[in-house]
Amino acid sequence: MTQKGKGKAGGGLDLTRDRRELVRALVIHVEPRQRSEGVGERDAESRLAEAVGLAQAIDLRIAEALVVPLGQPKPATLLGSGKVTEIADRVKATEAELVVVNAQLSPIQQRNLEKEWDAKVLDRTGLILEIFGRRASTREGTLQVELAHLQYQKSRLVRSWTHLERQRGGFGFLGGPGESQLEADRRLIQEGISKIEKQLASVVKTRSLHRQGRARVPYPVVALVGYTNAGKSTLFNRLTQAQVLAKDLLFATLDPTMRVITLPRGRKVILSDTVGFIDDLPTTLVAAFRATLEEVLAADVILHVRDIAHAESDAQAEDVKQVLGELGLDEAAVQSVIEVWNKADLLDPLDRATRETQAQRRDDCVLVSAVDGSGMDELLQSVENRLARHAQTYEVTVKAEDGKGLAWLHERGEVLARSEDHDGSSHVLVRLDGDRAGQAEAHFGTALKKSRKED
Repeated sequence: MTQKGKGKAGGGLDLTRDRRELVRALVIHVEPRQRSEGVGERDAESRLAEAVGLAQAIDLRIAEALVVPLGQPKPATLLGSGKVTEIADRVKATEAELVVVNAQLSPIQQRNLEKEWDAKVLDRTGLILEIFGRRASTREGTLQVELAHLQYQKSRLVRSWTHLERQRGGFGFLGGPGESQLEADRRLIQEGISKIEKQLASVVKTRSLHRQGRARVPYPVVALVGYTNAGKSTLFNRLTQAQVLAKDLLFATLDPTMRVITLPRGRKVILSDTVGFIDDLPTTLVAAFRATLEEVLAADVILHVRDIAHAESDAQAEDVKQVLGELGLDEAAVQSVIEVWNKADLLDPLDRATRETQAQRRDDCVLVSAVDGSGMDELLQSVENRLARHAQTYEVTVKAEDGKGLAWLHERGEVLARSEDHDGSSHVLVRLDGDRAGQAEAHFGTALKKSRKED
C-alpha cells in the first residue's frame, strides 16, 4: 500500500499511479444542520452522490461514502472532536489512504485533519483542481489550471509545517539574516503565478484576435452551457457530427471546442462547447476560466443544456444561472438564453409527455435527446428564430453578373426567398443583422430596401 499522506497539503499521495492500483478513498459530505431551504436546494444525499462522482472522475476507489452533519464549525478541524475521532476509525477500518471532504477547508483545518486521520485530505476545491488538471488539453486550459492550482497552493502555506520553519542562509546581496523556507516557497509560487499570468495574457490576446476574425467571417456564435454531465458534449457531437469526449463523468469536457453548423434555412453559426458548471464552483476557478467563459457572454445565443431526467435538475439550473451572473451576464444576454431539456430518452412516457407539453408552452425551451436525436430539428429552428429577433428583412435585386454579391447574401444573411428574372438577375428576400445590413447597403446601394414581407 502507498504510504499515507504526510507532509504538506497538496502532496504526499500519488493520485496518478498505475490505475490497476487505485487509491482507496473515503468520501464525506459535510452537511450544515442549519442549511437554508432555498429555491432548487438539493438534499444531503444528492450532494454526497455528486461528491462521489467527482472522486470517481479521477479514478479513486470509493471505500465508503457518508454524510456528516455539522453543527457549529470548529476553526481547527471544521468538525467536532467526536466526529473527527469517528471518521479516524472509519479511515482505519476501510484502509483509506485519502479522505475527500465535500466542503471548503482552511489550510489549518486540512493540515490538522491529515494529522488526526493519518491520511491525505482533499477538500472540494482541491478535488475539482485534480479533475481540471487531468481534463485540460489546450495550452490555455492547461495554463488556467496551473494558475488556479498555484493560487490554491499559496493559500495552503502555513507556519505549522515543520519543514517550512527552517531558515535559509542569506548571501549578502539578498539582505537580511536569511529567507525562511516559507517565504521562499511563497516567493517561488508568486513568481510562477506572475509567469503564468503573462502567458495567459498572450493567449487571451490571441483568443481576442480569433474572436475578431470570426466577427469578420462573420457567423453568429451559439454557446452551450450547463451543469457538468448535463449532456452538452453529446449534444455538440449530435449537432456537429464531431467526436468530442462525451462520457458519463463530471467535467468530461474542460477546453472549449468550436464547430460550424448549418441551420435549416442555410445560415451558418459557430457552435461552442464549454466547461460544465457545478454547485459551489470555487471562486478561484471561476476567475481562472473567465477568459474562456467570456466566449459565452459574447455569444449571440446561449443554449442552457439541462439534464431534465435528473432529480436535482431545477437546483442545477439555479447553480448555472448563479455562475453566469458572476461572470457578468446582463439582462439583455439573458434574453438570448434557450433552455434545452436534454435526456428526454431517460424519462418514462408519462413524464416525457408532461415535459413536452411544458416546453411547447414556452418560446425559450426545447425538449430533446442528444442520444436518440429527437428534438434536434425543433432546437435548430428555435436557434434560428432567436437569431431572427434582432434582424431586419430586406428585398434586393442582384444583377446576373454580381455572383459575389449573391454568394455574400447566402453566406452572411438568411435567404428567405429567391426568384430568377428573364435577364438572369435574382430577386432575393433576405434577413440581415444590423452590421450585415450596413455592409449590404454599401454593396447594393438603393437596390437594397426594407421589406414588409415575412416568410
